[in-house]
Amino acid sequence: MSWRRRVLRGLRLALFAYLGVVVLLMLLENWLVYHPVKATSQWEAPPTPEIQDIDLTSADGARVHGWWLPCPGSKSALLYFHGNAGNLSWRGKSVVKLRDQLGVSVLIVDYPGYGKSEGRPSEQGCYQCADAAYAWVKDEQAIAPKNILIYGKSLGGGVAVHLASRNDHRALILVKTFTSAPEVGGRMFPWLPVRWIMRNRFASIDRITDCGRPVFIAHGDVDEIIPFPLGKKLFEAAGEPKHFYSMPGVRHNDAIPDEMFAELKAFLTKHAPED
Repeated sequence: MSWRRRVLRGLRLALFAYLGVVVLLMLLENWLVYHPVKATSQWEAPPTPEIQDIDLTSADGARVHGWWLPCPGSKSALLYFHGNAGNLSWRGKSVVKLRDQLGVSVLIVDYPGYGKSEGRPSEQGCYQCADAAYAWVKDEQAIAPKNILIYGKSLGGGVAVHLASRNDHRALILVKTFTSAPEVGGRMFPWLPVRWIMRNRFASIDRITDCGRPVFIAHGDVDEIIPFPLGKKLFEAAGEPKHFYSMPGVRHNDAIPDEMFAELKAFLTKHAPED
């Protein structure tokens, strides 16, 4: 076999191997994006007896489970959309902290396939879950849209932006989130055509301009999962009024520093809704 034939054969084998990896990545996409933990596998008890279990119904008929933590005397609520791993019980202490720091009632919900929620995870399923949560707070708790805060962390940022771009609210709060899922994937696998083939888009960068209320974005400057520049890029695309808070030395799974909450409270006070 001549050297030319050997080279061509090697190139063909490399091409087939590359295409095989691309196909495998497409087949495993949901497994890579979503890491749900069912309540039957691991579930943490509510950190306070004030937390109430609620059941919602998504647009596709699936049952969605949530925790509702009321704040006595408050006419405001915060919708909390968590990241791609675990279930809502892992965020119990965060729910209490948000209530105590901001003085608002808090609703956190599990996406399809997470915790006690039915179904399988999907981008559309996450959006429908958020719609059900918004409707419940607005209709069942009689909280005016101007008093609803929408909070998204990590993957939940994509859910929060989608909801905020289509519904009135008081403010959008995004923590450690991204411009789009394909851009994160493209940085993780720069040698693969992730931006072209990824089905889960969560294209916040395309929707945040439709969020006509105040936007607050916080990001750790050493985030190893969602790089800091993506948080800045999303902030730059947002409309005014907006505020960016850099969290020095904070990685993706680190606790949120108290200084961020102080900054957030000042921003919300400055842009409080008119009566």
